[in-house]
Amino acid sequence: MRGDLPVPSFPLGGEAPVRRIGFGAMRLALGRSARGPEAGVAVLRRAVELGVNHIDTAGFYGAGDAGAHELIRRALAPYPEELVIATKVGPLFGAGLAPAGEARAGQLRGLVEDDLRRLGVDRLDLVHLRVGGLGPPGDEPVGDRFAALAELREEGLIRHLGVSHVSAAQLTEARSIAPVAAVQNAFHVHDQGDRAVLAACEEAGIAYVPYFPLGGGHPSIDLSRPAEVAARHGATPAQVALAWLLAVSPVTLPIPGTGSLAHLAENMAAAGLRLTPTDLAALAALAPEVRREGSHQ
Repeated sequence: MRGDLPVPSFPLGGEAPVRRIGFGAMRLALGRSARGPEAGVAVLRRAVELGVNHIDTAGFYGAGDAGAHELIRRALAPYPEELVIATKVGPLFGAGLAPAGEARAGQLRGLVEDDLRRLGVDRLDLVHLRVGGLGPPGDEPVGDRFAALAELREEGLIRHLGVSHVSAAQLTEARSIAPVAAVQNAFHVHDQGDRAVLAACEEAGIAYVPYFPLGGGHPSIDLSRPAEVAARHGATPAQVALAWLLAVSPVTLPIPGTGSLAHLAENMAAAGLRLTPTDLAALAALAPEVRREGSHQ
């Protein structure tokens, strides 16, 4: 039942609070964890029943009836008033799963309008400009593209703006153009290298949304490493990883994704796990600053 789990909240964009454990829809539409439309619809509906009101998606997360946008619309429309659906625009895709390039400023309107149509809404709650390719964030200018999204915000097509896969310098540039409500970057217990951007978000009251909060299946990550902490709490290593994200900063909004109802319940229960200073010290030693490559989040 909604509200029976102790999920803390954060005021996204200084407005109505969103619960700090959200849901990432990528796994419903892409990869080995995609289990088909019916399973995706069931997981989305259960997520909202458990209190999730922040769902992350993107137009490039699948297509047709099994695309993430389509599954969200089928499962949840008409949408609850408190639900925030965040999407990302920027990457352009050809025939494969890897991005073939980045949209220019003049192409972003079409991508936003496509998201509006596919989700069945008149205004998008949160749109991230996803910057760069598959490697670490760079320092290429983002101003013209972010300004194009800011114009769409002024027209009423977007409620809040965000940026994704950005450096501290790119965040500063975006903020000089329009308010930034959220940053979505790679960050988890095994990759704590984005501390500078996280600190900037804390100072400014910007939501920090760590994508792949459990490591995203990177082959060099062993989630059994937090097992000692997990054993002390009768929890799983994945729950410890999510609880660490909630503890490390008051602005973090992890978005674990899954196609399993059991894993969904496990992820949400992580909000009730309280890590001790001893736990946090042990987990701080687990970070070799692994960087995701091959991600188009």
